Amino acid sequence: MGPGHPGRRPVRRLSATPVSHDEAAHPGGFFLGAAHVRVLDSITEAIGGPPGQVVVSGSHGGVSAGRFAIEARVRLAVFNDAGVGLDAAGIAALPLLQAHGIAACTVAHDTARIGEATSTWATGIVSHANAAALALGVRVGAPLRDCLPLPAG
Repeated sequence: MGPGHPGRRPVRRLSATPVSHDEAAHPGGFFLGAAHVRVLDSITEAIGGPPGQVVVSGSHGGVSAGRFAIEARVRLAVFNDAGVGLDAAGIAALPLLQAHGIAACTVAHDTARIGEATSTWATGIVSHANAAALALGVRVGAPLRDCLPLPAG
């Protein structure tokens, strides 16, 4: 991609967007309503955490990320769709997690930096969600921050 290519534009815009949400930088997470929210660059960092946590990650939404979310026993996992990719590989965790009764969604790759969970939290727009996430009130097309807090449960 050369200078001026339209694909470079969102990266510049997002890179210039300051993340001023202190709660997103808190390493132990924070509470939104009844939900314990952890903002982690990699879903692997959720392993060993408390069961039932909401994890906002910077990870892609592929199958491997879904397996880590299962191991972490999350209530809701948020990923980056990574452009969805060939055979929908960037969102393949969603049906996998649905089969395990776990809510999952992705934010659009052009609304948040891949690998940076604070960006997912601050600027991510939900692009895909499984049925369990929709049942919790996650809405495709909405800013992720507007979909939380989740109902108690």
